[in-house]
Amino acid sequence: MVDAGTPQRIPTPQSRGLHVEPMIGLEWSEALEQPFGAQPGSPGEARLSWVHRAPEVQVLALYRAARAADPDVPAPWWLRALAAGTLTSRLEGCRIEDRVTKLLDARPGWVFVPWGEEGEPGYWEYMPSERALSRPGMPTTLAHTDRHTGWIDVVPVHAGPTPPPIAVGGLADLRANLARLESLTP
Repeated sequence: MVDAGTPQRIPTPQSRGLHVEPMIGLEWSEALEQPFGAQPGSPGEARLSWVHRAPEVQVLALYRAARAADPDVPAPWWLRALAAGTLTSRLEGCRIEDRVTKLLDARPGWVFVPWGEEGEPGYWEYMPSERALSRPGMPTTLAHTDRHTGWIDVVPVHAGPTPPPIAVGGLADLRANLARLESLTP
């Protein structure tokens, strides 16, 4: 019989010898998850996960909670920029991706690669740049970034160590310098 005046000790998972993992990491991983078998042909077609469909305030709140548990948690570039206050909305990030897609789709040689860093929409490769290599390597690669407010980085074609990315100052800068970026050689 329990005495109503005596506080009862409630067993915790730790007191029972169980190891408890934070659930926020699992919840965040599920928020980034793409449907099985999805093979998007552009960043726009890759917008299928919860982070792209849920209300922006909920996405931002969950991301901040996940980041509090793990500062290096994967996330789309636009969400990191939104959380930092350098991008105004998810829609703005999507528009940037869509404008780059429109520009690169109109040029021969650019191919969208739908995999890469976890949480990211993918990246673009300029396949003709591989011809400049005398041994296997990586073609010129374009990816979106939150590293600067031009939102676009280009890594030149290379064999061997990856060179530092070239910061592109936005869509107008990309359009004006795309031929030069396509012609970079190792």
